[in-house]
Amino acid sequence: MGKSKIKNYPMKQIIKITLILLMALLAGCYYDTEERLYPTISNPCDDNVVTFSGTVTTILHSCQTCHSSSNAPSSGGGIKLQNYADVVTNINNGKLMGSIRHDNGFIPMPQIGGKLAACEISQLQKWIDTNTPNN
Repeated sequence: MGKSKIKNYPMKQIIKITLILLMALLAGCYYDTEERLYPTISNPCDDNVVTFSGTVTTILHSCQTCHSSSNAPSSGGGIKLQNYADVVTNINNGKLMGSIRHDNGFIPMPQIGGKLAACEISQLQKWIDTNTPNN
């Protein structure tokens, strides 16, 4: 009969190759969750204590580029968000939440960079639900 094309490898080489392949396979199957990788972040969205000075102004800080007193007429569509009174005015007329939630009939904000994070929208809504305290 014909010669076999399979080479006769010593058993030690077969074991070494098998172990290397097994280690590579196991190393490639590593999987972890965000909670295990970042255990110090227990609740990334805290809407229990939402204040105007601490939470709302931080969320709306990037809006100041277009919606400050000096920029509002030209690039902010006349909408100012520079201080408490400005923010409450735009809450009461529905423009702020309609725009940041991207509701139909409102200009979605921010226009550059996409929608605010769900957590930030939730925090703003919580502040509104507590009667927009100036704190």
